[in-house]
Amino acid sequence: MTNYLPILATTFIFLIGLAALALVVMFVVDVTQTSDAVRRNYPVIGRFRHVFTELGEFFRQYFFAMDREEMPFNRAERDWIGRAAKGDDNTVAFGSSKMLSAPGTPIFVNCPFPTLDEDAYEVQPLLIGPYSEKPFNAPSFFNISAMSYGALSTPAVRALSKGAKMAGCWMNTGEGGLSPYHLEGGADIVFQIGTAKYGVRDEEGNLSDAKLKEVAAHEQVRMFELKMSQGAKPGKGGILPGSKVTPKIAAIRGIPEGEDSISPNRHPEINDAASMLDMINHVRDVTGKPVGFKAVVGSYGWLSTLAEEIHRRGIESAPDFITIDSGDGGTGAAPMPLMDNVGLVIKESLPLVVDILSEYGLRDRIRVIASGKLVTPSEVAWALASGADFICSARGFMFSLGCIQALKCNKNTCPTGITTHNKRLQKGLDPANKAVKVANFCKNMIHEVEVISHSVGVGRPRLMKRKHVRIMQSDGTSIAMDERYPRKETLPQYAPKPAAE
Repeated sequence: MTNYLPILATTFIFLIGLAALALVVMFVVDVTQTSDAVRRNYPVIGRFRHVFTELGEFFRQYFFAMDREEMPFNRAERDWIGRAAKGDDNTVAFGSSKMLSAPGTPIFVNCPFPTLDEDAYEVQPLLIGPYSEKPFNAPSFFNISAMSYGALSTPAVRALSKGAKMAGCWMNTGEGGLSPYHLEGGADIVFQIGTAKYGVRDEEGNLSDAKLKEVAAHEQVRMFELKMSQGAKPGKGGILPGSKVTPKIAAIRGIPEGEDSISPNRHPEINDAASMLDMINHVRDVTGKPVGFKAVVGSYGWLSTLAEEIHRRGIESAPDFITIDSGDGGTGAAPMPLMDNVGLVIKESLPLVVDILSEYGLRDRIRVIASGKLVTPSEVAWALASGADFICSARGFMFSLGCIQALKCNKNTCPTGITTHNKRLQKGLDPANKAVKVANFCKNMIHEVEVISHSVGVGRPRLMKRKHVRIMQSDGTSIAMDERYPRKETLPQYAPKPAAE
């Protein structure tokens, strides 16, 4: 042992010398650089500011934030999804930790004579696209929202596809095109057409009828969704960093490998409600399948214009569905000003759109899909009571895959392998295991929404109405949602004509 002491002492002194040299180098660099005032005024020590800034996000999430404090999703929400995905007991004890008196909080009006389990109905499929050649009888009211292959990793898409098949829900491809991994699980697919027409574009970037037919030839592809805007960045196109544009993704999208993939901020050929209907009907004619559109609602006068145009052309010309996204962000990379400040949130836009469709006699013709931070049973139940036919979630299903809200979706460094193409990080995501969790999350969501619907006295979730919900006000009292958003009667000129005797 004594023979090693001189070597250890020398090594220790050498390491101390290296550390001292490193400090000197950092000191010289800091006092001579001009890009960072803190480091120049406080050399070496000023560097810790950046370290603490990076670590602050971690410490807040795990040690300091209360269960209901975090944004965009708090610990209570994430924990509920985690338990639902694992199939664990999801009961809680000792009272609610939710601030029930916060303005805008929905409170469900329980019935003194709730629905008995034996009197409840099973969730019924709902037909979409009655005027299309191949309508879609959608079995589940809760489904996987748009997330592109490219933004998501290969194992993540595989897990979602297999899990969706197990749960009987659909999966939206997002704007990145149709990959083999979407199809391999056997799930129903909604193909999204983004502004760049990825997967269905010709060499000039225009919509290709031949490629539309090629996609529609897959029996699994049930519907087509025209993306007008999304919650993360209303008014701006999709953003996929070049580091994520692998050879396979480039081939699927029809774009150059390794270059940033930036979609136009709108469809160049859509300038108004009339040209949007033109494209919807064109895609439906070419594919034979239901076609709708997705949009964040900001200004809404155009929806009335759209409804009037539909009546001029005939009821069959209407979009088969409208997906309403919330203006408070989404999975995509986006400029903060858009994510934080543009577009109405779903709590305001969903009742508004439903009411406009009702006024113009289109509510039964056009299915309404709600999307945007609806990840717990109370939020999904609220959306159904507000008038939605279906609810889609993206981030909820990401949590079921194991997302830890690291907020690295746009950096190709996702620690759970969900939004990265780094093979080492992807190894942590086992598609077979995660598919089960995806299915469990969907099934448990539906079950607990059913629990709420039975509590308010109806036999199944879609029978919930606005009268079953009260909304908390700033004075600590609540108002019935059907008073806050009273049911709109169909305008006389759009009311159905009585049958001739």
